[in-house]
Amino acid sequence: MTLTIRDLEKLQEKLQEEQRDYQLELQEGNIVVVGPSDIESSEIGAEFIRLLGNWVKPRRLGRRFDYSGEFIMSNTDLRAPNVSFVSAERLKRTVRDFANLVPDLVVEIKSKTDRIRPIEEKIKLFLQLGAQVGILINPDELTVSVYRPNGEMEMLASEDKLTIPELFPGWEIAISELWPPVFE
Repeated sequence: MTLTIRDLEKLQEKLQEEQRDYQLELQEGNIVVVGPSDIESSEIGAEFIRLLGNWVKPRRLGRRFDYSGEFIMSNTDLRAPNVSFVSAERLKRTVRDFANLVPDLVVEIKSKTDRIRPIEEKIKLFLQLGAQVGILINPDELTVSVYRPNGEMEMLASEDKLTIPELFPGWEIAISELWPPVFE
């Protein structure tokens, strides 16, 4: 049985009525339940959004979204990256609905129960469908993998700097800035 986005919306409404907090995605006609993220992954996502926003917002380059911003893909999947960006020229105004496009940038952050392969497959799907850059942040290994549509993958460690010149010329962040501080 192949489900539709409307079927997913009905299920989300039911879960909200029951006060259950799960993210639902539609993948190849199947509902995928995405559980809550661990707090370290959440903090990393919030920091990435902040660092990106410090560059994007004053330059009016586009819009940033967190994990609850869902996108209807050209293959009819409904997916939500942990962090995403859509350029201003592609999304001039936000809507009170799912975005019917593929983000320019998708960022996935591995939580403690995630496996790497499904995350990589999700990023690669976004790239196949039109994303310009995909990023996998792995707090377990303290690495950031940057994927591009041509199949290239660049692995960065804490001493490296992340740049995305095709979307944000001049922007860079030290990978070490992504990791949560330790307060002694």
